[in-house]
Amino acid sequence: MAIKQYNPTTPGRRGMSSQDFDAVTTKHPVRSLLVTKRRGNGRNNQGRITTRHQGGGARRHYRIMNFNFQGEGTIEHIEYDPNRSARIARVKDTKGTYHYILAAVGMHVGQKIAGHEEAPIESGNRLPLKNIPVGATVHGIEIKPGRGAQMVRSAGNGAQLMAKEGDYAFLKLPSNEVRKINLTCTATIGTVGNEQHQNIKIGKAGRNRHLGKRPSVRGVVMNAVDHPHGGGDGGRHRMAKAPRTPWGQKTLGYKTRRRKSTNNMIVRSRHSAKRK
Repeated sequence: MAIKQYNPTTPGRRGMSSQDFDAVTTKHPVRSLLVTKRRGNGRNNQGRITTRHQGGGARRHYRIMNFNFQGEGTIEHIEYDPNRSARIARVKDTKGTYHYILAAVGMHVGQKIAGHEEAPIESGNRLPLKNIPVGATVHGIEIKPGRGAQMVRSAGNGAQLMAKEGDYAFLKLPSNEVRKINLTCTATIGTVGNEQHQNIKIGKAGRNRHLGKRPSVRGVVMNAVDHPHGGGDGGRHRMAKAPRTPWGQKTLGYKTRRRKSTNNMIVRSRHSAKRK
C-alpha cells in the first residue's frame, strides 16, 4: 500500500494524504456477513453525553469477522473495512462458506490458506503457537484458547515469538512488552497488512467528522470550573501540578493498570522496555 498525496488546491488539501486502494479488489461485500451498526454518538439512554468527542460520521455496516479460522480455503477478494485500520480478506472454504479474516502483508487473490495444527508456516496460515518456530512474526494472537484473535490486530502490527518454555511461549508485542501466552493458543503467521496506515495525514477537521469524531477543546483554554487546567488571566503559564483528565485523574505517563490477576504473565512491561 502506498500513500496518495494531494495537490494544495485548498488550505485543507495542503499536506493532506489518504490511503491508496490499489490492494482492494472489490467494493461489494458479502451481504450475509454484514450487520447494521447503530451509532451511539457517546450518549446514554437519557440523551446525555457520557463519552466526549463522539458523534456523526458516515454510516457503516459491521463485517462479521472469523478471528479463529479453522480449515482450508481460498482468498477471493481483499476488501476495505470501515470498522478497522487493517484490510480484510474474503475467504471461501472447501464447503463453499464465506469468511472474513484479517489480511496479512503479501496476501493476494487466489492464495490458499489453512487453519489447523499441521498448516504450513506461510503468511496468513493460522496454527497453535507450539507449532510455530521461534523467531517468527505473528498477529491475531489468542490470550485464552478458543477465543480467537484478541491481540495484535491493527494495521502494520506484528509480534515476535521470542522463546518457548514449559507450557508457555514468550511473545514480544508491538508495545515492546514481553508476555507469556499458552502454547495451545493460536496465532496467524505474518504481519497485519495496510502497514502505511499510520502515515496518513487527516488534513482538515471535516475529515475527522466523517470518521465520527467531534471537536476536542484543550483544558488550558477552559474556565477553572470546567477543567483542572482551566482558569488564569490568559497567559501561557506552566502547570504547577501534573497533567490531569477533566475529572482530576493524573494522565500522561500515570499508570492506571489495575488487573493484577494477569501480572504474572508479563515478563517485561512496556514501561521498562521504553526506559531502556
